[in-house]
Amino acid sequence: MCGIVGYIGGEQAAPFLLTGLQKLEYRGYDSAGVAVYNGTGIHVVKSKGRLSVLDGILQGGEKLPGVIGIGHTRWATHGAPSDVNSHPQVSDGGKFAVVHNGIIENYLELKNHLLHRGIEFVSDTDTEVVAQLLEYYYRGDVLEAISRVTARVEGSYALGIICADCPEKVFAVRKDSPLIVGLGQGENFIASDIPAILSKTRDICRLHDKEIAVLEKDGVQFFNSDMELVKKPVERVQWDVAAAEKGGYEHFMMKEICEQPEALRKTISPRIREGKIVLDDMKLTKEQIEKINKVFIVACGTSYHVGVVAKYAFEKLLKVPMEVDVASEFRYREPILDENTLVIIISQSGETADTLAALREAKKRGARVLSIVNVVGSTIANESDDVLYTWAGPEIAVASTKAYSTQLAVIYLIVLYMAQELGHTPQAEMEAYLEDLQRLPDLAAACLADKKTIQYFASKYFNARDMYFIGRNVDYAASLEASLKLKEISYIHSEAYTGGELKHGPISLIEDGTLVIAICTYGRLFDKMMSNVREVKARGAVVLGITTRDREESLSQQTDYQFCIPKITDFMLPSLSIIPLQLFAYYVASMKGCDIDKPRNLAKSVTVE
Repeated sequence: MCGIVGYIGGEQAAPFLLTGLQKLEYRGYDSAGVAVYNGTGIHVVKSKGRLSVLDGILQGGEKLPGVIGIGHTRWATHGAPSDVNSHPQVSDGGKFAVVHNGIIENYLELKNHLLHRGIEFVSDTDTEVVAQLLEYYYRGDVLEAISRVTARVEGSYALGIICADCPEKVFAVRKDSPLIVGLGQGENFIASDIPAILSKTRDICRLHDKEIAVLEKDGVQFFNSDMELVKKPVERVQWDVAAAEKGGYEHFMMKEICEQPEALRKTISPRIREGKIVLDDMKLTKEQIEKINKVFIVACGTSYHVGVVAKYAFEKLLKVPMEVDVASEFRYREPILDENTLVIIISQSGETADTLAALREAKKRGARVLSIVNVVGSTIANESDDVLYTWAGPEIAVASTKAYSTQLAVIYLIVLYMAQELGHTPQAEMEAYLEDLQRLPDLAAACLADKKTIQYFASKYFNARDMYFIGRNVDYAASLEASLKLKEISYIHSEAYTGGELKHGPISLIEDGTLVIAICTYGRLFDKMMSNVREVKARGAVVLGITTRDREESLSQQTDYQFCIPKITDFMLPSLSIIPLQLFAYYVASMKGCDIDKPRNLAKSVTVE
């Protein structure tokens, strides 16, 4: 959730820290702060509010000299957003400054322990406990103090630490929260995510649980939990620096919506060769596929909605029962799994706390785990039996768009690969599916060509109080994601319902002028959706209908406004129908003056439970 950055080198630290935090502000933006060793001691400046407030105080970093420092942008968990609760947190004696992403679950017990020993606290944060414990255990050896602290604290953490007694070092340690080390020439870095340091280096090492990094100007040492030196592999980041920039767009979200055709192409094209799907990274054999008797998809938020689409595809082509679970519920409900169960874990970051916990629960119960992630080397990827990457590139906007599209594409690849291996699907049918999958990037581009129609519709209804999305089958799955996008960035109340459920309560919400968005792309149930449209219109609703181009005329006779997408295989329809609705959410939020890339109360990567 929070963003961490650290620097040690020959340049001034504060300007880099501010720049790095700007790249991480999508992880949290309740407050921000930096700590820099200035030659005589640790100097901390922090402020409630967006990073721009801190940047103004520091005049871009010029007012805080020093070549060693750590910085933080906060998404509040313990303690309300305020200057005093902002990070870095400093120990009572001023020797240690700490930035933290995660949750210390036993912080109250530890805080009371320290209070009884006369240590004074100034904040309501769990992070201050870490800073105070470090100084409490410190006897001249920072590594020993870190080791003793990590042995005491329970929960998740990524920590950046500087010590006034060791002004030539930056320390980092993690458990269940992401943290990377960037390797430069005469300078080194820590960060929660790659964009923060991409302007400085492409060479990174990923910290694993309980590993400690000790950064100096000219090198980095890594230690395991037993304080033994370990050698870490160096990963070369392949992203173009421009991929993490807006590139002329007003918002990252619009840039990422428009990047979907290319992201789909990168995800799909290398995996189709000579008329067959080839998944080089998946070790699942034909014999193992044949033994699968149940599939679970476990995810959160947008990734969960990918799972809802997947259920229709899996059960249609593979005739295998599938359950779709919210990760935070899966781990607590005693799911029935065995060695013939396949659990598919979906996470953009590969670090989502609830999803990671669900993965570990699945493995403990003997299931095989296949993960779909975007970040190479992430914790979920490393702990899975198989991993398939989406090649979406960096996604900066909090509201996910291209991650959703590429996750869906990987789902289609998995389903068709397994169908291909089993050989139950007629060859002509398989060829048609593969053809449509290969057409998907171009069809997505076609959906983006008519932005003005969606923009006009948004201009008519951006002040609506409530909106409702309805659909059946895969259209219902798409409506869940469309409703979420609108809620996330426009703060308009919206709900998604299956068309058949309208009469079971939701229709009571419809009154004159209520906006209903009806997704009607699934041909087999088009007529039933038209009945649902007539039901809401009879009660005064205004209806935007979305369908395939072959049904445009029929739709226009029933709805007030229409938007048409190209026709494609049924279970792939959500990949196209979601695009105009992503645009709709974007334009509504823009017209309302919302902070589109950084919506209130949200963060990009949820690394705390």
